[in-house]
Amino acid sequence: MINPHIHVPFDRIEGHLVFIKENRVNIEIYFDSRTLDAIDNSYVLRLIEKLDYNPSLSIHAPFMDLSPGAVDTKVRAVTIERFTRVLEIAEILKSHTVVFHSGYEKWKYALNVDLWLEKSLKTWTLIQEKAGAIGTKIAIENIFEDDPVNLRRLMEEMGSESFGICFDTGHFNLFSRIPLNEWLSHLNPYIIELHLHDNNRTFDDHFAIGDGSFDFDMLFSSLKGKSLIYTIEAHTAEDVLKSLVRLKKYI
Repeated sequence: MINPHIHVPFDRIEGHLVFIKENRVNIEIYFDSRTLDAIDNSYVLRLIEKLDYNPSLSIHAPFMDLSPGAVDTKVRAVTIERFTRVLEIAEILKSHTVVFHSGYEKWKYALNVDLWLEKSLKTWTLIQEKAGAIGTKIAIENIFEDDPVNLRRLMEEMGSESFGICFDTGHFNLFSRIPLNEWLSHLNPYIIELHLHDNNRTFDDHFAIGDGSFDFDMLFSSLKGKSLIYTIEAHTAEDVLKSLVRLKKYI
C-alpha cells in the first residue's frame, strides 16, 4: 500500500515524535511565518536527524495574511519572500512537493478572476522557476473557491507537469456550490496531491475520513490509477489512525 503523508505543523513535531516514529509515517510539515522567523537551516537539519527512519517529506507553506495574487506590489513582494524561504527549506529536506494556498476569494476580487490570475502569474512564474531548480513540485490548494474555474485557468496558463493542484476534500465540502463530479472534470488532469479530511458542511472540522459527508467513494473512483500524494489532515492522533485504516480500502 502507498504510505500516505500526515500533516503536522513544524512546532508540534517534537510533541508527537513518539507517535510519528512508532507509526513511521511520511509527513507534510507546515511552516507558518512565525516558525520561519524563529528557525535557521541548522534547526531544520536537526529535525532530519530526529526523523531517522527516512520518511518521505512534503511541505505546506505559510498562508496567513499572504496573497500570491495581490494587487498591492508590496504585499506580493512579502508573499514571494516567504515562499522563497520555504523553498530553501524544501531543498534541505528534499521535499517532493510544496503546497501553497491559491489566495483567491471571489468577493475580495469583485468576481474578477482575470485580475487575480494576472497578478498570480507574476508570483507563480517566479516561484515555479525556483522550485524547478531544486526538483520540487508545486501544488496549489483550493480554499474558499466555490467552483474550480480560477484554478483550472491558472493550471492552463502555467502549463507545467510540476505545477498542479492539491485537492482539499474538506474545503470543497464546506465551500463548493457545484457537485464534486464537476470539480473533477475540470481539475482531474492537474491533481497531484490530496488533502484528506471531512466535515458536515458547517465548519472546517478536519474530521477523520468518513466521519462527515464528503463522498470519498466518488473521489477515489474518479482518480483511480493516478500517481498522487495522499495527505491526511485530521487534527487528532485518533482521527489520523482512523483515517489511515479507512484509506486502505481506496489505495
